[in-house]
Amino acid sequence: MNRRARILVAKPGLDGHDRGAKVVARALRDAGMEVIYTGIRQTPEQIAATVLQEDVDGVGLSILSGAHNFLFPKIRELLDAQGMGDVLLFGGGIIPQEDIAALKKNGVAEIFTPGTTLDAIVDYVRKAVEEKWARDHS
Repeated sequence: MNRRARILVAKPGLDGHDRGAKVVARALRDAGMEVIYTGIRQTPEQIAATVLQEDVDGVGLSILSGAHNFLFPKIRELLDAQGMGDVLLFGGGIIPQEDIAALKKNGVAEIFTPGTTLDAIVDYVRKAVEEKWARDHS
């Protein structure tokens, strides 16, 4: 990458378990990316505002509460409404396989479920951000 990718890691909703989000944030940081971690219990509006303020390339959402079918698309909607449709949105957590296709249809680029390796997440984010940069500069 020509510059360091800026990734926001966020925990939307009432879910208070953040160990996985912190582990992913650290892996992205250790891979050379600049990572902003918002902490737990963020509203979609707070997350979208932080994305705008921090001018990030991507947003990684972590959710274990089961509210992913509402929260992930809501965040995508808010990003799009604020002119940030090019921001990569990916997520992970306890997400049933049958929900993944609908989430992707609603603008979530990728979903990582339990058992996904940190290397797979880092590699995906790195490649997706590089592709975004290439589109932005073509």
